[in-house]
Amino acid sequence: MKNSIKILLVLFAIICVILIYVTSRTSSLSAPNFNEVKNVQEMKINFFKYLLPLVKEEEKKIRKTRLLIKNNQLSELQIKKLAKKYHLKNTNKQILLTMVDIIPASLILAQAAIESNWGRSRFARESNNYFGIWCFTKGCGTVPKNRNKNAKHEIKKFASTSKSIEYYLLNINRNRAYKLLREIRAYKRIHNLRITGKSLSEGLNKYSLAGYEYIELVQRIIRQNNLTRFD
Repeated sequence: MKNSIKILLVLFAIICVILIYVTSRTSSLSAPNFNEVKNVQEMKINFFKYLLPLVKEEEKKIRKTRLLIKNNQLSELQIKKLAKKYHLKNTNKQILLTMVDIIPASLILAQAAIESNWGRSRFARESNNYFGIWCFTKGCGTVPKNRNKNAKHEIKKFASTSKSIEYYLLNINRNRAYKLLREIRAYKRIHNLRITGKSLSEGLNKYSLAGYEYIELVQRIIRQNNLTRFD
């Protein structure tokens, strides 16, 4: 009987330790309230400190998948699923590799800063949407307050910031609007040139109605905050 009680107490202690660890991990990944930080430089540091580990984690996943493709380590079914995910009609390995590729952290962070107003926007806070991503099914997101009467888009809701980053990367890598960005990246791959956020930003002219002014803004954010150090 005593031994059973001891075992139960040990198990209870282990469960408590696990719960404390999980809780601490969850809270550490929770987005800070960037609106509370009055010092601009401190707010920026907190913003990058929060997002960068999440960005790098998604980058790691893409690199792993890319390596599996290059080394022919995926089954035919897995390749077909990937092709479908990236909206490809065939399973050509080389075409797939032009899409399953990284986006430099500097570019991701700069766009997140712009689209979420440094994490302070309503959509970042309430919907984990850091990239201004739209959706078109009723109830799929949050309705913008100043949406035109005939418009049907909503700002997409995400379960977490990581999911927001994951979807953003998929969107950039498969959407026809960003074909130029992927072509720039592919050219750099072929010629063994460094892939930077600044160079790939040249392919973002269709991300915003502002066109090239948007590209200049992204490049300015990268330059002013020395974000290339994260690439």
